[in-house]
Amino acid sequence: MTDAVLAALEFSGIFVFAMTGALVGARRDFDIIGLLALAMLTGLGGGAIRDVLLGVAPPVNVASWERLLTATLAAALVFWQHDRVSRREPVIMVLDAVGLATFCVTGTIAALQHDIAPATGALLGVITAIGGGVVRDVLSGRTPVVFSGELYAIPAVVGATLTVALQEFEPLGVLYVFPALLCLGLRLVSMRRGWSAPGARRRA
Repeated sequence: MTDAVLAALEFSGIFVFAMTGALVGARRDFDIIGLLALAMLTGLGGGAIRDVLLGVAPPVNVASWERLLTATLAAALVFWQHDRVSRREPVIMVLDAVGLATFCVTGTIAALQHDIAPATGALLGVITAIGGGVVRDVLSGRTPVVFSGELYAIPAVVGATLTVALQEFEPLGVLYVFPALLCLGLRLVSMRRGWSAPGARRRA
């Protein structure tokens, strides 16, 4: 049960994050190769960064044809339907929130399987969650969402921390949906209400 739930979260995250990369590429008028490359880097980039930091060679996302195919299918879907969705920024942001939520859980669990400290596992889970989005935004000439002041990394931190806590109790796999839903809920509410992360204080 646990493996099935985690696999579902992992592949869902890859698909929706790859879709955001492809959608951004479509809005920037990338050709099919550029759109596919941006989709793959967005969907698989966060996990690849995590694995490089863990010393996993080759990174799981690069070695897995199933993950590569998932990102490719997401890119193909956008390529054929981009006129309907490519100009709708809310669609990109909601899909990005879903990817953030799923990867903060699966990235943390993948990191903890390497016998590292819980805090490090949570950190790598957050890196997994935000890494693909940062790569997407930098390559497309956008300011990365995580640096824009929006409440973005903080929901991932909350989800990753709760995932670490759950790991201590070896729960049923379905319970890992709750950290993902918590992260997703925080991100969506912050988008709707315009919440932002605190910045450094400036003296007048």
